[in-house]
Amino acid sequence: MKRNIILSLSCAAAMLIMAPSFGQAVNKLTDKEQKDGWVLLFNGKDFKGWRQCNGTAMPDNWVIENGTMKVFTAKGKTPGEPSGGDILFGDKKFKNFELSVDWKASKMANSGIFYNVREVPGQPIYYAAPEVQILDNVDATDNKEASHLAGSLYDMIAADPKTVHPAGEWNTMVITVNNGKVTQVQNGTKVAEYELWTPAWDAMVAGSKFKTFKGFTEGISKEGFIGLQDHGYPVWFRNVKIHELK
Repeated sequence: MKRNIILSLSCAAAMLIMAPSFGQAVNKLTDKEQKDGWVLLFNGKDFKGWRQCNGTAMPDNWVIENGTMKVFTAKGKTPGEPSGGDILFGDKKFKNFELSVDWKASKMANSGIFYNVREVPGQPIYYAAPEVQILDNVDATDNKEASHLAGSLYDMIAADPKTVHPAGEWNTMVITVNNGKVTQVQNGTKVAEYELWTPAWDAMVAGSKFKTFKGFTEGISKEGFIGLQDHGYPVWFRNVKIHELK
C-alpha cells in the first residue's frame, strides 16, 4: 500500500510538471504577467479579434476545440493542401513586442507563426512577413531542409531540432522583436537570433526562396499583424499572448 501511495504521488507530480507553465491555467495570465503588461490574443472561447488574412471573417476550417484554436484540412481539400485559411489578429498592429504561442502539430503537419504581417491583396500571408516554422519534423514532407524544421526562421535560419517536442505534444515559441533585433526561443532554448533591415538580413533574403518576393525585396514592414498559417493539416494553438516593449 505504501509503495502504491508513493507511485501515485510521483505520477501526480509528473503531471504537474508537464502542465503548461508549471500548472498555470491555459489561456489565462498570471498576476505577474498582468502587472508586466501581457495581453491575451486568444481567450480560449472564441475568435474575437481574429480574421482571415485579406478578409473580414474567420475561414471555415478553423474551430475552437477544448480551449484551443484548431486549423484543419478544409472541405474539398486533401491533407497538406492549404485553402487560403491563413489568419491574423486584426485588432492591432505591433512593432516591438514579446510574443508567446503554444502549438501542437498533428502527424505530418506544417504551419507557421508570422509577425509584422503586411496584407497584400491577392497574396498569401508569407508574401511579406517573416515566418517561424511549425512542423512535424519526423513525418512532414517539408523536413528535408534544416531551415524548414520547427522553430526555424523559415528558409533562412535553422533551429536545433533537439529543441522541439514531437507531433501530438505541446511546444512553446517565444518571439521577441525589439527595434529590429529578433530572437526566437523554442521550449526555453534560443534557436535563432537576427536583425531586420540590415545588410545581413538582406543577404539572408537573397539566399532564400523570398529573393523574388516583392514583399521582402521592398522591405519587411516596421510593424504589422500577428498571423497563423493554414497549410492543410490539423494544428492547435493556445496561450497566445503578447507583451509590448517600449
